[in-house]
Amino acid sequence: MSVQVRYFTDPACSWSWGAEPALRRLIWEFDGELEFAWVMGGLARRFGSDYRDDDGSIGSGPDCFADLMSHWLNVAGQTGMPCDPRLWTANPISSTYPACMAVEAASEQGWEAGYRYLRRIREGLMYERRKLDNSSALLAEAGAAGLDVARFEIDLASNAPLEALSDDIDEARRIPDEARAAGKLSHTEGRERLSFPSVVFIGEDGVRRGVWGWQPLDAYRDAARATGATQVNDGPLAPLDAIERFGSIATREAEVLGQSAGPPTCAELWRLAAEHRLRPVRALTGTIWEKA
Repeated sequence: MSVQVRYFTDPACSWSWGAEPALRRLIWEFDGELEFAWVMGGLARRFGSDYRDDDGSIGSGPDCFADLMSHWLNVAGQTGMPCDPRLWTANPISSTYPACMAVEAASEQGWEAGYRYLRRIREGLMYERRKLDNSSALLAEAGAAGLDVARFEIDLASNAPLEALSDDIDEARRIPDEARAAGKLSHTEGRERLSFPSVVFIGEDGVRRGVWGWQPLDAYRDAARATGATQVNDGPLAPLDAIERFGSIATREAEVLGQSAGPPTCAELWRLAAEHRLRPVRALTGTIWEKA
C-alpha cells in the first residue's frame, strides 16, 4: 500500500505554482509509492476591495489586485516559475472557490486525473490570464486535462464538490502545532489557514510527517522516505521524457527534473526547439515548453 499524501493548496496559489518543479520530481522519483489527495484551501471566497491575505501583504493597500500582481512577481522571482500577473488587471477572477470545486470533481476520477486538471487550471491562471471562475470555463478545460468529460460535468453539477471543499477548507484551518511553531500559517479573509503548499505524508503504520509551506525538494524526499515510501527513479529526466510524462514544462521544471543547471538546460531546450521537437511558449517572466 502506498504512502498517503495530503497536499494543501489552491489553484490560484502562486507559491504552489512555484512548488511544481519539486512536486513533479517527487511524483517521478516515487512513482507508484505515493497516493495524493489534493486538499483545496479556498484562497478567496471573493476578491475585491475587502479581500485580505497576510501572505504577500495582500489587501494592505487600496487595491488588492495591485498587491496580488506584486506578490506573484515576487514569488516568480524567488521560485523561477514563469507567471503573467496581468490577469489581475485585464481579466481578474472573482473567486477561487469555483476552481477549487472543479478540482474536487476532477479528483473523483483518481488523484492523477485530479492533478492533471489542477495543473491545467494553474497554467490557465498563472500565465495564460484565463478567467477560470465559472462552470462553463472550468468545464471547457476537462478535455485538455484528459478527463472523462461527461463524468466530470455530472460530478461538477452535483453537491459533492461543494461538500468536499467545505471539508477541505475546515482541514486547512486546523493548524497543527508543528506548523504553528514554524510560523507556517496565514490569515485569509479573517481566518487562519495553513501556508500553501503544505504537505502531510501518512505511512501505513499511521506515522505522519508534515512539510509546511514552500520548501526545497529534499524536505519532500525526506518526509516520503520517513513514512515508508521507496524511491524507484533516480538520475536526470530528459526534457522530452519529462514532457511525455507530465505534459508542458517550464524551464525551471526542466532544470529540476533533469538535475541540470540553468545554462545547459536552456541550451538543450532551444536545441530541441531548433529541431522542431519542442515549441517555446512565452509567459511574460519565462518560457513554457510543449511538444512540437
